[in-house]
Amino acid sequence: MKLIFAGTPDFAACALEALLAAGHEIPLVLTQPDRPAGRGMKLKPSAVKTVALAHGLRVEQPPTLKTPEAQALLSAIGAEVMVVAAYGLLLPQAVLDIPPRGCLNIHGSLLPAWRGAAPVQRAIQAGDKQSGITIMQMDAGLDTGAMLSSHPLDIDPLETSGTLFARLTRLGAEAIVDALARLDALTPVPQPAEGVSYAHKISKQEALVDWTHPAEAVARMIRAFNPAPGAHTSMDGEPLKLWMAEAMPGDAEPGRIVHADADGVLIGCGAGLVRVSELQAPGARRLTAREFLAGHPALTGTRLG
Repeated sequence: MKLIFAGTPDFAACALEALLAAGHEIPLVLTQPDRPAGRGMKLKPSAVKTVALAHGLRVEQPPTLKTPEAQALLSAIGAEVMVVAAYGLLLPQAVLDIPPRGCLNIHGSLLPAWRGAAPVQRAIQAGDKQSGITIMQMDAGLDTGAMLSSHPLDIDPLETSGTLFARLTRLGAEAIVDALARLDALTPVPQPAEGVSYAHKISKQEALVDWTHPAEAVARMIRAFNPAPGAHTSMDGEPLKLWMAEAMPGDAEPGRIVHADADGVLIGCGAGLVRVSELQAPGARRLTAREFLAGHPALTGTRLG
């Protein structure tokens, strides 16, 4: 099938690889403009651009799809379908109308739950037991289009956004290849009105740990923001990032370290304790609790935040 592909991060790049491996013709790939990254802030291509160029595909990086020039470019391709995965640009109705068989989106949740920008993080933060992939026929709303297929995936008890993203990335690639193979047989099903939730974009301000919250909520937040933006607190006036945590029974002053050993650092919360097993001081790499304690042996009694 002749496709236009639009996407930006690894989640989308894996789907692009799968579509190429399945034999689809992709004469045009759309992705976000190169962004500054790293300590030198040099321009870095997206994961999708890297994959596309490696396969000799044409890549365009328009800042918007609302212009007549961008829409003429898409129309000239003559693609049957446009596949979209974490692209980062809204598709106006004029673009949605270009492919005769529509625009299909690979969305990282079981719609109508977690429409929006951060479905994986919000699912973990909320304590959901299940996530998944929805292949959706796009419309002008925010992830409101009719569903072509749903692919559930259980969330592990100590799942981070990073590990769940990796599993959903593979599942999304498989799901879009399957959907295109069965496109004639799939019937679009409107999303139910019940169960709608919105996965608002994560802000850096949210990543500051509030130790007065219950331990379960704090632990989920730490795992949800791993790998980005990274939950953080402060210790002795210096920032401290927290990467892995689980809730534990117990009682202590919020933010107070009550015990620290190779298994983790136990910290008081509004209700219960959090055991943090991976930490990062400024200018250092992520460390296990055992490694962190080698450089900070007297943590018990320290107040965080």
